[in-house]
Amino acid sequence: MKLPLIALLLISPLALADSPKSIDKVNGAIRTEAGTEYGDLDTVNGSISVDDGVIARDVSTVNGGVTLDDGAVVDNVETVNGGVGIGEKVLVKHDVETVNGGIRLGRGSQVGGNVETVNGGISLKAAEVQQDIITVNGSINVGEDSVVHGGITVKKPNKSGWGWGWGSKPKPPRVTIGPNAVVKGTLLFEREVELLVHPSAKIGPVRGEEPIRLDANVER
Repeated sequence: MKLPLIALLLISPLALADSPKSIDKVNGAIRTEAGTEYGDLDTVNGSISVDDGVIARDVSTVNGGVTLDDGAVVDNVETVNGGVGIGEKVLVKHDVETVNGGIRLGRGSQVGGNVETVNGGISLKAAEVQQDIITVNGSINVGEDSVVHGGITVKKPNKSGWGWGWGSKPKPPRVTIGPNAVVKGTLLFEREVELLVHPSAKIGPVRGEEPIRLDANVER
């Protein structure tokens, strides 16, 4: 049975009152309280700290890093100039993205979408990524017991925009697939990289580079 319009109007403010609180700033850091539920967490100039067990929707900043402590659950994480540090048993339902900054995933954490940087390393420690890992200039370490259900792509730098720019050619990024790690999809390299693969790791097809055996004699 459909409710009359006036009943819907009376109900709506109550529903809005129960909605999780969003935080939106221009200047200043955002800090949350452990175990609390939030809406969007958004700032322009400042870092964002998501405390233990916090549930939130999108977490976004332009100039600042993002930290997700153990057990946090969020929808998306995005920053332009700053790194992303993810603790243990964290769930990011969709994507983690940064332009200038690294991304680190702790033990037991999961990302439901892509993990992507332009200039910054990506590191997984017994973590899981449901889609792809993508970078241009960053090194990638798929650490021991980590699983990437998609593939890995290292894109060719754009000299007129993001990428090498002018000057000498930089050292190629290093891509490491550690002990018992799994990358199910294609490893696609549009530029030169150093690809190190442990004998116990399982990977999909490799395009654009030849793997080097990762063992005790290879510097990590």
